[in-house]
Amino acid sequence: QVQPVEFGGGLVQAGGSLRLSCVASGTIFSTDVMGWHRQAPGNQRELVATITSGGTTNYADSVKGRFTVSRDNAKNTVYLQMNSLKPEDTAVYYCYVGRAYGVNYWGKGTLVTVSS
Repeated sequence: QVQPVEFGGGLVQAGGSLRLSCVASGTIFSTDVMGWHRQAPGNQRELVATITSGGTTNYADSVKGRFTVSRDNAKNTVYLQMNSLKPEDTAVYYCYVGRAYGVNYWGKGTLVTVSS
């Protein structure tokens, strides 16, 4: 069973930076996508960034140029470096491991609060 666990959330001022980490227990395959979604109060969960084992990345338009996703395959770990944070980035950030046939494994989330 794959279980992602997030680390690194917290409170930061607008314009600041924060780095999230996620370690996934269990077996992670080279075909698995890892990444981050987020959910703000009253909103639906939305994709933030994904990365393949080969390093191909995908970002939501709202975070392009500010967030960077990276991955350490040997450690089953995915990171999200968030710079130039805005109050609208405030959300619970969820790590996930995406597998074929729509099987996804989700972490419990970590709260990021950006104050203005």
